[in-house]
Amino acid sequence: MTRKFCIVLGAALLTASAAHAQTKPPAKPDEPAGRWGEARQKAIDIGSQPARDVGMSKREVPPVLIKAFDDPYSLKGLKTCKALAAEVKDLNATLGPDYVVGNTYEENRGGKLAEAGGKTIINSIIPFRGLVREVTGAAPADRQMNAAVDAGLARRGFLRGVHLRQGCKTKF
Repeated sequence: MTRKFCIVLGAALLTASAAHAQTKPPAKPDEPAGRWGEARQKAIDIGSQPARDVGMSKREVPPVLIKAFDDPYSLKGLKTCKALAAEVKDLNATLGPDYVVGNTYEENRGGKLAEAGGKTIINSIIPFRGLVREVTGAAPADRQMNAAVDAGLARRGFLRGVHLRQGCKTKF
């Protein structure tokens, strides 16, 4: 890579990180990295995409999502409200926070444009990217991860419904 390209790439990633971070709420006490940690993770994900595309790096499906994929509607071992809440908390830790009634959708257009620019630059590094991703197994791995996330979302919704139906008062 040329030096100029590296500078442009770094600037795009930093801009995407900073702009994206501005759209998130302030950090909670139990989240030390806060919004900058999330922006940093997004920049790392964007920057490591070529390594995943060529099979040098792989994402592992978290065990809680494997369990959800295997049987999203199982209640095995979840007889108490505490057990249901613990399972939902595990899914929240992997999937991120669940939808809350009354939330408003806010988007930082500048942050999204910067993120799209960073992804475009990174993804243009590999010629015939789609074909390379299929050959190396990156595309099937992404489809597997997406299916596991979908199952995790379905399981979380199901468990929340069971939790509500049982009249549980435990918090997630």
